[in-house]
Amino acid sequence: MLPRSASSSVAGPAAVMFAADRASKGLGMELLEAGDGRAVLRMRIAQTMINGHEIAHGGYVFMLADTAFACACNSHGPVTVAASADISFLRPVREGDVLTATATERVSYGRSGIYDVTVRRDAEVVAEFRGHSRTVG
Repeated sequence: MLPRSASSSVAGPAAVMFAADRASKGLGMELLEAGDGRAVLRMRIAQTMINGHEIAHGGYVFMLADTAFACACNSHGPVTVAASADISFLRPVREGDVLTATATERVSYGRSGIYDVTVRRDAEVVAEFRGHSRTVG
């Protein structure tokens, strides 16, 4: 069990979006921080996330990074979606590992933005993600 979620103390547009995100919350993700183009999320790797190589399926690591990206780019207010994203898996992740994804806005211009997300297990970097956003509406 993870320590008590900080998501109840996080406010703003990203927190509102995350509160309605059944997919991410269904995997046990917690929104720890969000605001000013930044977000921090946490997730524990469950047994159901393990692939045939006895490591976490990369899709779950990607989803954690993608959700942090979404919270960071939606922290400004207007509805923003992913235009593209890629990830580099640097180290294997195992059942029980607690991952923290930290998303940071690199640049925003007009309706487009670029965000970097670092996924860590404790202090060890396990993946790096870059997302390109587009504000809609």
